[in-house]
Amino acid sequence: MDFLPYLWFIVIAVLWIGYLTLEGFDFGVGMLYTTVSKNPKERRVALNTIGPHWDGNEVWLLTAGGATFAAFPEWYATMFSGMYLALFLILVLLIVRICAIEWRGKINDINWRKRWDLAHTVCAWLVSFLWGVAFANLVQGMKIEVLEITNPATQTYEIVSPEAFEAATNTAAYTHHLTGGFFSLLTPFTLLGGLVTLSLFLTHGAVFMALKTAGDFQVRVEKLAARLSIGSLLITAVWAIWAQLAYASGFWSWIPLAIAAVCLVLTALWAQKGDELKAFIANFIAIAAAVAFIFTAMFPNVMKSSIDPAYSLTIEQASATGPTQIIMSVASLILVPIIIGYSIWSYKVFSKRIHVDNIPDDPSGLSRGTKKPLANEVSVQ
Repeated sequence: MDFLPYLWFIVIAVLWIGYLTLEGFDFGVGMLYTTVSKNPKERRVALNTIGPHWDGNEVWLLTAGGATFAAFPEWYATMFSGMYLALFLILVLLIVRICAIEWRGKINDINWRKRWDLAHTVCAWLVSFLWGVAFANLVQGMKIEVLEITNPATQTYEIVSPEAFEAATNTAAYTHHLTGGFFSLLTPFTLLGGLVTLSLFLTHGAVFMALKTAGDFQVRVEKLAARLSIGSLLITAVWAIWAQLAYASGFWSWIPLAIAAVCLVLTALWAQKGDELKAFIANFIAIAAAVAFIFTAMFPNVMKSSIDPAYSLTIEQASATGPTQIIMSVASLILVPIIIGYSIWSYKVFSKRIHVDNIPDDPSGLSRGTKKPLANEVSVQ
């Protein structure tokens, strides 16, 4: 069963592909809908494009995090402890975004909706940027060192030299730890990585809205998608070449990189022609290939050390026990096809375009100062 850790490394990559390709257009719509909409009904059109899907798309994030925790506990521990502030910020932004989507229509008040729309837009911009920073750190490597527990009673640690760690036969007393702090995660390379996901999600969201809407609104977002696709192509090209030449660990990462490059060019070409379906599929594959590139560039590590390659946390070092991964493999063979099947079914059911005429004139929600009657109350006219 020595292949199981590598199999689960691939599975986790697939889960992240599912999350970023699907939630990516949700973030894109969130970033754009307040600016491309000319009136409240058009805002509701934009939100309705992601309404049936956004919460289901977040399942991929939960599954990816849970699979990492179970299959690679040391990877999970090192990443979440070292990147605690950054990941905590992402979590807070995701929670506020959920509140904004769910609560904006609960009260019929224009200022109430504007505040939640602003919160939604800000969270979408920040989360899209922070995801890119996080994944760029995995490619670049972080200031990770290996610590040895010298006194378990007092939890005293000391740094182990790279030579001593490589020569060690029993690594049970060692732990990988990010020693650089929060600001060590912010470098020119990782900040550019943030712009990559930001630009890709903007294009993804614009193309998705063009695919799902009709009328004047559709024409407007279609033209916007054509412009955004050029920007995402150029930004991603610069970052990807930099990543491959400076940080990739092997030849294989050229393959997903080439696929992403071709698909981004096709996205731009089809977006200029107004073929939003082909443009969306091409951008979808481009994001998937970009995520595959990130994991291929990391291999055979799950977390690279920028201090010394000997400190890098490898797949084998981070993996859980064999029985744990066997149980997870059986469960995933049953559940993952169900998730994929449900996702395909939901997109098929809600495949029709949305026109502004489909939106009712009366906004939903309670008016200020009114109280919704309880089930056992009698409404007196």
